[in-house]
Amino acid sequence: MSIKIQATENPICKVFSNDFIFTIPLYQRPYAWTTEQTGELLEDLIIALGDGDDKIDEINPYFLGSIVLIKGDKPDAQVVDGQQRLTTLTIFLAALRALVPKEFTHRLTKYLYQEDDFDSDNNVYRLTIRERDAHFFQKYIQDANGIEKIKEVHTAKLSDTCKNIKENAEFVVDNLRKFTKIQLIRLTQYILNRCFLVVVGTPDIDSAYRIFSVLNNRGMDLSHADILKAEIIGKIPMIQQEQYSHKWEEIEEKLGRDIFKSLFSHIRMIYGKCKPRESILKEFIKDVKPTSFPQQFIDKTLTPLADAFYDIQNYAYQSDKLTVEINKIFKWLKYIDNSDWIPPAIFYLSQNYNQPEILLRFFADLDRLASGLMIQRSNINERIERYSKLLHAIEKKEDLYQQNSPLQLQPQEQTNIINILNEDIYLISKIRLYVLLRLDSALSEGKAEYHFSNITVEHVLPQNPAPQSEWMHCFPSKEEREKYVQRIGNLVLLSSRKNSQAKNYDFEIKKQKYFTTKAGICNFALTTQVLTEKEWTPDVIKRRQKTLIEKLKQVWRLK
Repeated sequence: MSIKIQATENPICKVFSNDFIFTIPLYQRPYAWTTEQTGELLEDLIIALGDGDDKIDEINPYFLGSIVLIKGDKPDAQVVDGQQRLTTLTIFLAALRALVPKEFTHRLTKYLYQEDDFDSDNNVYRLTIRERDAHFFQKYIQDANGIEKIKEVHTAKLSDTCKNIKENAEFVVDNLRKFTKIQLIRLTQYILNRCFLVVVGTPDIDSAYRIFSVLNNRGMDLSHADILKAEIIGKIPMIQQEQYSHKWEEIEEKLGRDIFKSLFSHIRMIYGKCKPRESILKEFIKDVKPTSFPQQFIDKTLTPLADAFYDIQNYAYQSDKLTVEINKIFKWLKYIDNSDWIPPAIFYLSQNYNQPEILLRFFADLDRLASGLMIQRSNINERIERYSKLLHAIEKKEDLYQQNSPLQLQPQEQTNIINILNEDIYLISKIRLYVLLRLDSALSEGKAEYHFSNITVEHVLPQNPAPQSEWMHCFPSKEEREKYVQRIGNLVLLSSRKNSQAKNYDFEIKKQKYFTTKAGICNFALTTQVLTEKEWTPDVIKRRQKTLIEKLKQVWRLK
């Protein structure tokens, strides 16, 4: 089905006319322009107008950019992009109306609202901002004489949006008071007739979102989460919309905007249990069906899953026992180099929040599975298939601890992991640091904390030893050096980068200058072990390799 898209260049007098009735949907960010942005736009317009006496239609036009609307054949238009400019232009027109000679006042009012000749309660406002701030905007900006009263309003109890509106209105009025009546009339004429917006309209919300993505070069300000909010909140009875909009925004603020956006992909996976084939908007609405029972979706699905996601992201699980152990697993899961494990994690946590013993067992095995898939470098299709099966098993309340459960590493997978760990692991850059951190934590019996900004994996036997060094005596052949140099038994961790030339020091000097800090204390159990060795030979590496692999087999219960 083709989508009708229209783009027309309109002067402001046409934008604020009966052709458009603008509304700001619930999913939009609040009005956020401060006097800085407002002042820049006002100054630009004044400079563009100039101080000559040329006819208005002979002055170069000023292009205000584009706005994106969801609009059909009727005037009703939801603003996908352009809220800040439309709101600020309304403030400009209201300020000019308050300052121009009285005979022009009524002429400007028609650009702010369409009057009902018999009942002012039925006036149709050209722009209606978000519901919680709409009354303030109408009373103090759009209504006649409103802007003159705005200084009397105390800011203490105002929302941030209303504070911005008040401060911008006062700023514009104060700046325009310096102009003569003739200058004010010319500026009004210039804004209405020589300032243009490109109005892009489409009746489809998904295509409007895509158009916005292309046109907006200031970065993606609107997300699929915002559009889903509009779809879902819009299906709630008006009397409850403000309440549920507030709940939604509290969740978003708690998680942070980027994490909140990703939550919807994870929820879709919980319901769809497969790799997405279309846009997240279409698949979420199709699989989750949030608009069928919108209040229930927010209360029973979005809220508990968001709470679970927050606890995992911030290691913030709370219970009367096992909280330290569970949050420690959450920390290790954050090291996994993909997010495919998150849907089963938040799903299971939300279902079993008050059962810490069950949670500890599940997350210990999920950590084992996620680590195993990461070490094997399983691709995205393999991971999604596995976690999809796990979601099905959780939903059906299957026994997750049977050997054939998708939560469990199968015997062949365990063998593969052991073989990978036994190989030249330094050359697998995606996993080497992770594996050594897990190993170091196990050696320190879980007491190690890793808060260093730069942790590096280093070799004891150098990759390129000097020809006359002690290393050439202990490892005389190239084949022997290559056999050991990249393996776990020859690797350590350091908390900061050292002089690269020091990598090739002989063993005793390297221990003193390369593997210690200025205080002489090593931060890692893995490295401290090396400091106790008197020499570094093939036999030492072989012994160490065997010991460390056994320790990793204990960490991930590998047979």
